[in-house]
Amino acid sequence: MTPAEIKTLLIVWHSRTGAARQMAQAAANGARDIAAQLQAEDALNIVVKEAAQAESGDLLGADAYAFCAPENLAALSGAMKEFFDRNYYGVLDRLNGRPYVIMVSAGSDGSAAVRQMERICTGWRLAPAAAPLIVNTAAQTAEAILAPKRITDADKSACATLGGTLAALLL
Repeated sequence: MTPAEIKTLLIVWHSRTGAARQMAQAAANGARDIAAQLQAEDALNIVVKEAAQAESGDLLGADAYAFCAPENLAALSGAMKEFFDRNYYGVLDRLNGRPYVIMVSAGSDGSAAVRQMERICTGWRLAPAAAPLIVNTAAQTAEAILAPKRITDADKSACATLGGTLAALLL
């Protein structure tokens, strides 16, 4: 298989309490599972990067994207927003038509973070591969909000489905 035949799925995530990190990992696992089912493990490169480490070159080198972050105070987490701010113009008009999914962890709502990411992805002219996923952790007190999170198996399965969807589209 030549390098040109290998497709890359880039999963960019940010998490403080672990929920979004677990979601990103579940998406990567789902993509691996689909590649294995299609006997195409060698045809799919899965790159999982923390938002602070992801650069324009990572975006340009990928064929599909999963963006995963928490909603903080009714907005996209600052570190994820900084990733988009830092890379926006460097890839503008160079990602057109590539598929993406959005995953948000939230204590109650999550829709504001989804809207922010959707607007950025629209600006990049990406194509949504599935409806955004919001995992509600129901964290409503200061202690619960700051505590490490464990997402449910059902939520992990939903994230795996999104990762698998992207893998299937690429393969």
